[in-house]
Amino acid sequence: MNAENTFETSLWKQLISGDEEAFSLLFEKYYGLLLNYGKTLLGTSDLAKDCVQDVFVDIWTYRHSLNQDVVIKAYLLSSVRKRIARQYEREHIFLKSKELDSVNFLFDFSIEDKIIENETIDSKVITLNKHINELPPRQKEALYLRYNQGLSVTQVSEILDMNYQSTKNLLHRSILQLRKEYLGPLYIFLFAISENF
Repeated sequence: MNAENTFETSLWKQLISGDEEAFSLLFEKYYGLLLNYGKTLLGTSDLAKDCVQDVFVDIWTYRHSLNQDVVIKAYLLSSVRKRIARQYEREHIFLKSKELDSVNFLFDFSIEDKIIENETIDSKVITLNKHINELPPRQKEALYLRYNQGLSVTQVSEILDMNYQSTKNLLHRSILQLRKEYLGPLYIFLFAISENF
């Protein structure tokens, strides 16, 4: 476990014991990331803010019953997704909205920042980004969680509420589809994300 994870785990345990400063530090660290994730599922900033704030309110309210041994980032992402799913269920009752799994995942991948500046690969990266962004929402979200957020397959499966093998298959299908659509930049993509393993 690296120093940052150790520090976060310590903050989490302090939060559970009622330390408001630890709660504030975790809130500050993760609020932006969770808000962006919420917006990819909801498409609206206001509702995403409400859902993220509700998650933090629940964490503080029920802090004494929280599990001390969690991967904090995965736990928070999962909590936001579940809160949004409940929001969709509520809307479904009143507005006949669609299920969360059928919602477009609105994150636009941009892997340029993971690759050293090089004009010869620039157009290939743009083409690869285009192909990633054309994947079905569920595949795109799985790739986002796995490679942009650096979560394990197990953590992604928990967030997406899928079993481990189905999640692995989903990620594999995504990579195969990218390979089929555009083989060249896939190697660049795999090289760029390999540091996350």
